[in-house]
Amino acid sequence: MNKFLGIFGILTLFMMMSFGISDFYSSMTKVDYLEGSRTLKFTTKMNTNHISDAIKINPSTASFEAEVKKYVNNNFDVYINGSAKTLTFTGSQVNGESVYVYFETGGVSEISTIKIKNTILLSTFPKQFNLVNIAYKGNQKTMNFQRGKEVNEVGF
Repeated sequence: MNKFLGIFGILTLFMMMSFGISDFYSSMTKVDYLEGSRTLKFTTKMNTNHISDAIKINPSTASFEAEVKKYVNNNFDVYINGSAKTLTFTGSQVNGESVYVYFETGGVSEISTIKIKNTILLSTFPKQFNLVNIAYKGNQKTMNFQRGKEVNEVGF
């Protein structure tokens, strides 16, 4: 029994060490519908080092914000009720280990379906996982994106 516990303890230690060594690659986007202005507001949070690796620019340089916005614009598409929507970037912020990108799309009166294509960091990190949480008129929907599943659609 002691030998079993010893082996179990060593295996547990190795598993814990392997989790500590590997990086976790993810982004999270929060989508809020503002009924008064008929606008969908998006806030995307990414790891600063990961996006820096993807766009190959140091986060402390002046052009970092513009390149992050361009990257997100090229890797995030929104379709409302089957129609493509134009995203307008309203800002970004580097806050230590995280980068926040803010964007929106207007003219959204009713949503029957929302389809999103989210390829943020998927080409740079094979194990990247992107999460999108949508709040629309009291309803919450969640979408997951990863390699092989870059497009998702939900109905309201």
